[in-house]
Formats: sequence, structure tokens, C-alpha cells
Amino acid sequence: MICKKYQSAVLDLLLDPAAPSNAAVRAHIDSCEECSREFKSMEATFALLDVWQAPEPSPYFDQKLAVRLREEQALAPAGWFERLKSRLQFNTGRQFRPAMAGALALILLVGGGTVADFTIPSHPNTEASATVQDLQILDKNDQALQTMDQLQDDSQPDDAAAPPSS
Repeated sequence: MICKKYQSAVLDLLLDPAAPSNAAVRAHIDSCEECSREFKSMEATFALLDVWQAPEPSPYFDQKLAVRLREEQALAPAGWFERLKSRLQFNTGRQFRPAMAGALALILLVGGGTVADFTIPSHPNTEASATVQDLQILDKNDQALQTMDQLQDDSQPDDAAAPPSS
């Protein structure tokens, strides 16, 4: 059997050993020495996590944290970038709300105008396709040929009716 196939199922076996879907994993662990060693190592780690308890914070933790925060806020930042950074970190953001509302409104107007420009054409498309242009050229050529034919037809009777010059 392929051990990589069962690596992800080992956690399921540790979390719910009585599940019927873990029978194949259990059989593989019993037959494979490397997987058995890995399973026992993970089982020991889980056992340690079960008995571990988080340490209690000191009784003055909150007061020390509040003092430390006040000290950090009271320090004068070195440059304009640090002042901006501290204002953004330690501020509630109330003074930025009108500016943010205006910026968002501007973005919506520009975005809406851009979408409207893309979806509603403000001027008709005057450029025709290549096929239409070719047909227009052929039509103009046909008109020119008809005009030339008419000119030739008109000139022949006039030449025949004219008296011969000597």
C-alpha cells in the first residue's frame, strides 16, 4: 500500500479512532513500521497537548499593558511618515470618515461614468466593416462606369449627325 495515501487519514484516526472509515488506515499502520512509528509519535504529541495548560497571566497584566500603550502613544514620532502611521494605528478614524465618504463617492461616480461610457455609445459607429467599404467602392465604380457609358452613347449620335469637315 502507498503510505502517502494514508498520511492525511492518520489525523482522522487520532481524532476519532472508533470510526468505521478508519479500519483501512488502522490495518495499514499495523502492517507498516514507518507509519506505525509516525502514528505513535503523533499520538504522544496529542497526549502532551491534552495535559498542557496555558499559564495564567499576572494579576497586573492589564495595568502594565495600559501603561505601555499610553507611553507609546505619548512618544513623538520621528518624521511625517511615522506621525501618519501612529495616527492611523492609534486613532479611531472618525476624522477620516468624511474624506473616505467623499473618496468613495468620487470612485462610484467615475466608475459609473466609465461603465456608462462603455455600455451606452454616445455617438454612432461611423466606421463600416471592410465588406461594406468594398461594396461602397464597387457601387461608386459602377456609377462611374455608367456615367462613362452614357457619355459615350451621347457622343456617338452627335458625331454621326455633324457635317463632315473638310
